[in-house]
Amino acid sequence: MTNSYDVIVIGAGAAGIAAGRTLTAAGLSIRVLEANQRIGGRAWTIHREGLPIDLGCGWLHSADRNPWTVLAEPLGFAVDRSAPPWGKKFLELGFSVSEQSAARKARASFDARLRNSDGETDRAADLLQPGDPWTPFLEATSGWVNGAELESLSIRDYLAYVEADTGVNWRVVRGYGALIEGAAAALPISLGVAATAVEPRGRLLAVTTTAGTLEASQVVITIPTDLLASGGLRLPAALDDRLETATHLPLGLADKVYFHLEAAEGLGLDIQALGNPHVARTGSYHIRPLGRPLIEGFFGGAVARGLEAGDDMAAFALDELAGLFGADIRRRLRLAAHTQWAREPFARGSYSHALPGYASARAVLAKPWDDRIYFAGEACSERDFSTAHGAYATGVAAARAILASSRRRTGSDADTDLGLTR
Repeated sequence: MTNSYDVIVIGAGAAGIAAGRTLTAAGLSIRVLEANQRIGGRAWTIHREGLPIDLGCGWLHSADRNPWTVLAEPLGFAVDRSAPPWGKKFLELGFSVSEQSAARKARASFDARLRNSDGETDRAADLLQPGDPWTPFLEATSGWVNGAELESLSIRDYLAYVEADTGVNWRVVRGYGALIEGAAAALPISLGVAATAVEPRGRLLAVTTTAGTLEASQVVITIPTDLLASGGLRLPAALDDRLETATHLPLGLADKVYFHLEAAEGLGLDIQALGNPHVARTGSYHIRPLGRPLIEGFFGGAVARGLEAGDDMAAFALDELAGLFGADIRRRLRLAAHTQWAREPFARGSYSHALPGYASARAVLAKPWDDRIYFAGEACSERDFSTAHGAYATGVAAARAILASSRRRTGSDADTDLGLTR
């Protein structure tokens, strides 16, 4: 690395990659710093026995307007456009057709109450109905969707996402994480280099890292909110409000467990099973995703936190699967991988949710400081938070704001004239 750049981007996840691509295309000198030894942040594709497995984000949500959909095929990544399993009925194992109908009606009724809320409360749990037998199902659903319990969920924030979501969900055949990593191929990224401080140094910003100190005119910060709130990246005192804001946008938790499935025939494919619809502490299981010999288990919120805290996630999933398919399923399943996102030191969780009363915090977090320090990432998106496409859009927005500020300073009308002139 040299030590002086137009822009330094902190974090090589979806937002950092989007910012880097936009700035590089405009001719600026940049450096992307990534504390991990890999690219992608909370998008991460691994391979087990030749099969791609997404440990992080796995679905192109709002795929018909998702920028990653547009990028995929030019980068050599095929998109599977088949319907997701949650749009179909669950397997009837322990969850009869009549129970599924009742659960869906309870969900629809709860969503209607959220939409019609009079504003007296912004806490989703306040709209649960006492004695509703499907409350555990509603809590389990919130765990999968939000990574958090309804008690800690802002209604306004949740509805902002729901109203923007198009309901179109596709998959990247070779893995969403692989696509995001592929989009970064031409970027100057330093892996294993953590930024520890950003502070003014005259007209420049000094970025202290574990590999020395760098300088830049502008910085884009894309690290997750829990990491930002921890103070691990020291910022100017004028940005203390951003650190406070980050505490109001904590990361929920969603974890996955994958099993290789032997003798897969007879189980159907691309279908969903629910461990136990009558308790909140349960997992959702995607059977043979994309027709592959896998079972993908999904745990959210308090369930995921409990499993990370001590319970064996694989054993818990095996017990639930044996309860659904019979004890014989155990010998047909072989653990392939599982996640512990809360324990990932540079993530500390999965995706953000606004606490009750703090839906406006996203706009505060995204606000630049002094035309020099910019923030991006899924938590900065007011409607597409918790997604890789929301992160992408905020990265592009931060980069375009930098280009606009550079044009104002240099008097140039062309992005490509913006070399290192400071």
